[in-house]
Amino acid sequence: MKKGLDAIFSPESVAVIGASTTPGKVGHDIFLNVLRGGFKGVIFPVNPKARSVVSVKAYPSILDIPDTVDLSFIILPPKLALEAVKQSIEKEVGGIVIVSAGFREVGGEGAKIEQEIASLCKEAGVRLVGPNCLGVINPLDNVRLNASFSRRMPESGKISFISQSGALCTAVLDFAADREFGFSKFISIGNKADVDEVDLMEYFYNDPDTEVIMIYLEELRRAREFIETAKKITSGNHPKPILVIKSGRTTAGAKAAASHTGAIAGSDAVYSAIFDQTGIIRAETINELFDYATAFTYKSETPLGKIRTKVPAGNRVAIVTNAGGPGIVATDVTVTTGLSLAKLTDETKEKLRKFLPPTANIHNPIDVIGDATSDRYENALRTVVFDPNVDGVLVILTPQSMTDAKATAEAIVKVASTTNKPIVSCFMGVVDVSPGVHYLQEHGYPVFSFPENAAKALGALYKFNSWLHRETYEEIEIQVDPQKAKELIQGYIEKDSTRLTELQCRDLLRAYNFDILPMELAKSEDEAAKIANEIGFPVVLKIMSPDILHKSDAKGVLVNLTTEKEVREGFKKIISNGLNYKKDARIDGVLVQKMAPKGVECIVGATRYPRFGPLVMFGFGGIFVEVFKDVSFRIAPLTRGDVRRMVQDIKAYKLLTGFRGDKKKDISAVEKVIMKVSRLMENHPEIHELDINPLIVHDEGLGVSVADCRIILNKE
Repeated sequence: MKKGLDAIFSPESVAVIGASTTPGKVGHDIFLNVLRGGFKGVIFPVNPKARSVVSVKAYPSILDIPDTVDLSFIILPPKLALEAVKQSIEKEVGGIVIVSAGFREVGGEGAKIEQEIASLCKEAGVRLVGPNCLGVINPLDNVRLNASFSRRMPESGKISFISQSGALCTAVLDFAADREFGFSKFISIGNKADVDEVDLMEYFYNDPDTEVIMIYLEELRRAREFIETAKKITSGNHPKPILVIKSGRTTAGAKAAASHTGAIAGSDAVYSAIFDQTGIIRAETINELFDYATAFTYKSETPLGKIRTKVPAGNRVAIVTNAGGPGIVATDVTVTTGLSLAKLTDETKEKLRKFLPPTANIHNPIDVIGDATSDRYENALRTVVFDPNVDGVLVILTPQSMTDAKATAEAIVKVASTTNKPIVSCFMGVVDVSPGVHYLQEHGYPVFSFPENAAKALGALYKFNSWLHRETYEEIEIQVDPQKAKELIQGYIEKDSTRLTELQCRDLLRAYNFDILPMELAKSEDEAAKIANEIGFPVVLKIMSPDILHKSDAKGVLVNLTTEKEVREGFKKIISNGLNYKKDARIDGVLVQKMAPKGVECIVGATRYPRFGPLVMFGFGGIFVEVFKDVSFRIAPLTRGDVRRMVQDIKAYKLLTGFRGDKKKDISAVEKVIMKVSRLMENHPEIHELDINPLIVHDEGLGVSVADCRIILNKE
């Protein structure tokens, strides 16, 4: 007898509880779908009012079935479903699927019944899918199970699909049929009362019939487990790609965010960080999701005789086309997807000259001209693919009157079988190119209708290969005093001081050995001048008020003051500016701070999300951080590799590497700051938001300076 997820995906016997004799009702159509799908096991309809369903003997209850039952498939309203679950557990089924709605998604009694069902299943050790889901499909020849709303049994393949949305599943199945796309497993998880994405990812990782995992994701409940499982799948001994499309990308971010990090970070930033940290490939559309899956199932004989997915070792791509326009389009998309145009060697260009007409272009993209025969394509492709500067090839064919699409496809397959480098094709059109398209598909080679789709798919292959071969780094050792920080935080909360002043931030950051510029609070002009003399000129003055969060907005910051006179005048000016900005502002004084030496202004921040934990941000800082939003995110805890990659992700990274003759900046010191912020957020859940902005990054070897900091605590 099957147990657990095996009972759900590969049952030998299924009881459909709620099977109906009325065509058009869910219970009737699902039962009929199982029959039409050619299920290899035994199916039992359960209906106390029917003698048979679609000529199959019916049973009053699952307890009346004389044989064992692996899977109980329930199509009943909540109260009746609860009773059916109890009977299924008594029958000792291996798994339960509830497709009915009316549970947690509607609240009230439905939510209570769902919780009771989940508790009963957990106690009995029975895995539960749903409620409120489409069902389960396994099209493999040894199972042939279509226990779902969908009348269409998909082709069998090597891709397993997980979806929260049942309605989307039916559309995806229809879309897949049009593209002759096959699946290993297909499941809708609905309310996720028990089985969720994490369980299924783990199952598919160990499933020999699954090579690619596709997920339609709405929200995660077990975020930490999702991250750990996804990283294991994409990085293990036998890594498998995970392709995700995430809904709700434009959802508003953190509400009432008081920090720059909170203002920039939204729910989508959290998911993007998760995908970046786990090697998950994100698709923007359903169409793109299938494009990527097509590329990742690209398997064929290599020169070594092994069946493997072909991925580019590097990002250098050659384009072979018989039309200039599509070649230009492919070039543009190639560059924007992390790939680059390969620079062909002189030897390659010389070979191309020998068999291409004078009007052809021997530079990348290689234009073989509209009258190109299959022989010309084959010679060009063979020459280009063996260029040492080429990691992959994109072949474009547009139908001309002299074009033989099938013969060209045969030439592509012939050349591809001699190399480990991926060759991705774009046959533009529908009718005229269809013989070539079908030939490539039959032989397992990816082919697309438009050059941008092909280029993006090739980019996804490269991204995954880069993840697989990412560098590992020795972890950063940092000296911290979490006990001291804990005492400070408890003291602040006891005093109801949840929005820390800069001096309080200074004391807290010192417990984690941040490099903080000398500073003190002045209550008068004389005190400001005295402090400036003690810490040394030049200095910066900043207004200190619990009612003025962003000092620059209130003209509450003066920089590069070099004399006592300037400090005294600056003190009065800042106080005046603060009161003009907000008449009833409480002003504690003026902070006198040592001015940092010149450097690049960056920002390091963090904000805490329920279920996910701390989201750490790094980016180009200063007053324009929310304008340019040149930032990257990762979920804490961070590894050295996470930190290194998030620093390199920002567009302004060049400013840290010695741009246009400037000296290289202290990137190592930046990485230590990010790691300290990660550790601070991990160790102290009371910290809700944190900003270090600007973090002044000095020349290599000279470290960094924390010029300003903002920290917000939670009372709970």
